[in-house]
Amino acid sequence: MLNEIRQKIEEEIEALSRELQFELPVRIRKAVELGDLRENSEYKSALERQEFVNARIGHLTRRVAELSQIDVEGMPADRVGFGSRVTVRDCIRKTEVTYTIAAGDYIDIEAGHVSMASAIGRGLMGARPGEEVEVKLPRGARRYEIVALVTLPQRMGVA
Repeated sequence: MLNEIRQKIEEEIEALSRELQFELPVRIRKAVELGDLRENSEYKSALERQEFVNARIGHLTRRVAELSQIDVEGMPADRVGFGSRVTVRDCIRKTEVTYTIAAGDYIDIEAGHVSMASAIGRGLMGARPGEEVEVKLPRGARRYEIVALVTLPQRMGVA
């Protein structure tokens, strides 16, 4: 999972860097050629995009550094945590759902990824198989039973 996240981040950094180095200078040059920069919306738009791309590259670079510091061997192998794949049963509806606990900005609801910072993620963190947890959702609290758990250390073969 860490390698997948790192690869996605690095691909985005590469695409943004290409935009910053090649595409945006062309847009800015064309906008300058249009004349009066004070009222030139193309120029302002290109500069705003340049600022955003720079900020996003900085953010993603920090995320790669954070991922490099994750000590998988030091993570608990018996509780829900970052990278865990957890199957829960809704205690009222009797339905089961499997989630993968992901970092905040790499969520894919369709793939079952939920953020550690989301209501579901926070509610599940630290839970063990067989336990029931209460998750406070915007539409009210729900009780879930932890049916199955595969932690990141287990998935990477270090548990």
